[in-house]
Amino acid sequence: MTGSATGLAAVLFDMDGLLVSTEETWFAVETDLMALLGGSWGPEHQAALVGGPLAHSAQYMLDLSGHSDVDRAWVEKALLDGMVTRLREGPIQWMSGARELIEDVTAGGVPVALVSSSYRSVMDAVLGAVGRDWFTTTVSADDVARTKPHPDPYLAAATGLGVDPTRCVALEDSATGSASARAAGCVTVAVPSIIAVDPATVHAVVTSLADIDLSWLRDLVARQTDATLTR
Repeated sequence: MTGSATGLAAVLFDMDGLLVSTEETWFAVETDLMALLGGSWGPEHQAALVGGPLAHSAQYMLDLSGHSDVDRAWVEKALLDGMVTRLREGPIQWMSGARELIEDVTAGGVPVALVSSSYRSVMDAVLGAVGRDWFTTTVSADDVARTKPHPDPYLAAATGLGVDPTRCVALEDSATGSASARAAGCVTVAVPSIIAVDPATVHAVVTSLADIDLSWLRDLVARQTDATLTR
């Protein structure tokens, strides 16, 4: 494993709500599906699902609609199909500062990974719009036994890059994703989109990716390394 001594080894990006502005698309798909199930959907329901696995979202929708007779797998497929259709129709918007940060990081020779709780079909639709070449490796829900908040996705990304996860910065917009990154040992930065993230649960909180750059990320890792060595 390389990059395990000191310094920033890699930057790991979450996708929905962090790299690209897809939360509105998820909301639209969820709203349409809930209407089909005979229920209603609001921002408070979406907030309860941000960053979580698809199976949890599907079960939540079934419980909310009272449809115990509907197969959860059908709901999961309907959500995925709806997202892929809408994403392919486009346009897909970068979150503020996301593209600029990736350009800065890659220009500095630091590898980048995309780590998402979304399934590969949704990730591929996003990658088709923003470009695959930015990412040295990508990890979707299909690629791990357990997705976020478990550490598996971020550990898989670090393994794929051949780096120590403690030398990686993970960029997340949700508490669920942040918990996954912290559990993997990553230096974790929260950029909340829909719901707040407790600052005590991450290493830093910023309002936008436009507020940080490669130098800031390097300094953050250095500070965390120093703090660990002085304990």
